[in-house]
Amino acid sequence: RAAPGRLEILARVVLGRPATVLAAAIIAVFVAVAVLAPWIAPHDPLAQSFLRINQGPSWAHWLGTDQFGRDVLSRMIHGSRNSLIFGFLSPVLAALVGTTLGVVAGYFGGIADRVVSRVVDLLLAFPELLLAIIIAAALGGGFWNVVVVLTVAFVPGFARVARAQTLSVKQEPYVEAAVAVGVSTPVIILRHVVPNIAAPIVVLVTLWVASAIRLEASLSFLGIGTQPPNPSWGNIIRDGLNNLFGSPWPIIGAGFSITCVVLAFNLFGDALRDALDPETGP
Repeated sequence: RAAPGRLEILARVVLGRPATVLAAAIIAVFVAVAVLAPWIAPHDPLAQSFLRINQGPSWAHWLGTDQFGRDVLSRMIHGSRNSLIFGFLSPVLAALVGTTLGVVAGYFGGIADRVVSRVVDLLLAFPELLLAIIIAAALGGGFWNVVVVLTVAFVPGFARVARAQTLSVKQEPYVEAAVAVGVSTPVIILRHVVPNIAAPIVVLVTLWVASAIRLEASLSFLGIGTQPPNPSWGNIIRDGLNNLFGSPWPIIGAGFSITCVVLAFNLFGDALRDALDPETGP
């Protein structure tokens, strides 16, 4: 029998673990909620009412209301859009930029390698959250500013992994044969190098979606991420903290959502790594 392909191994790993199946289901539910937010949210997330301030859970407001009378569940549903958009968009952009830098540094070497490596080492000297706070404080809030902040925070990790993988792949006989027969450098990189370093990059993207959601929530909690009144899980927690004894439901709801999504992406990323990594895979 022929050796199983990567998709078959991935399906076997994902479907063979109840925890991974549950993680995939949680991710699918939250993505569906984010996509359908305008249609499934029971109330306007920005609508305020002095008559509904700090109400507890009820049939009209399943998670109660906050200090401005806004429906907590509706704000969480709409907040999932921001959190998941940042969670997916920033790692993908970071993967494109970081992989490009890493491949250039690893394949060409020389001054390109030295410059990229020194910049990556400089950025890696800062923890991701601290680097994000520094950049966000300089750029301010706003959608694209937060995207830039999270992207820059993740680029060094992708560049380092891509460089290490490229250094290994370019020593393979098929790459040396392509060089010997005169295949152009862009074709070698796109046809032989990039496909063979894609697996660890894809795994890293999956794992860092969870980190991006967590970082965006942290920045919004600190007031330098998604700006009020636009809802985000981070600023929902911050608003709830300011009114903890009046209504604890914003903290409970948003905190539970962040925990579930981050844990689900981490579990799914671990399964993806086991399936795609030839050293740890089945």
